Amino acid sequence: MDLEKRSQTPSAKASGRLRASDADRDRAADILSEALASGRLDPEEHGERIDGVYNAKTVAELEPFVADLPAPGGGPSIDEAAARPGPGEVPETADEKVYAVFGDAVRKGRWHVGRRTHVYAVFGDVEIDLSEAVFEHRKIMIKGFAVFGSVKIRVPENISLHGRGTGVFGSVEVDTLVAEDKDAPAVYVEGFAVFGDLKARAKRGKLIHDLRGYLRKKLQG
Repeated sequence: MDLEKRSQTPSAKASGRLRASDADRDRAADILSEALASGRLDPEEHGERIDGVYNAKTVAELEPFVADLPAPGGGPSIDEAAARPGPGEVPETADEKVYAVFGDAVRKGRWHVGRRTHVYAVFGDVEIDLSEAVFEHRKIMIKGFAVFGSVKIRVPENISLHGRGTGVFGSVEVDTLVAEDKDAPAVYVEGFAVFGDLKARAKRGKLIHDLRGYLRKKLQG
């Protein structure tokens, strides 16, 4: 099942202030219409969600109405397509791979994050903590595989976080964040879990304190 969840922390809510356009609301309404036609929603719930969509002021307010539904044609939801790295933005091969096989693996502290990281937890647990990491790239892809294991990904509260995945007798949960600054780093997570779980969310109270410095370097570079 594909899952994309909005984070419930107060600062995460504060970061999702991007104003929704009429096109954003129309895309959400299209998702609801297809869900009604396919039987995923009954008419009463469809009506309630449509009212909420057209009263939404921000993208963050739109997401809860469609987060548990596939987009028309099976495509990505609302702002996920824009968030996912496009061709050439991240390498096809991983800059770094992290393995936990019948054990644990942790990546945390002040480490330099590559553009693509692959994580494998097989009868083990992996923690990827980006809350104190050094971001040298704006778009970052993390692919996680959990087989009878778990993958936990934690990010600062003032970056963007998006993702999706598939769980087979397991779960993939990504708590969406939309950074207030459109040039802030963006992490996209793709997950696959079999009798395991992958969870990606903000780490409460952790921020990129020199975000302005990061953005300045990106503009100068």
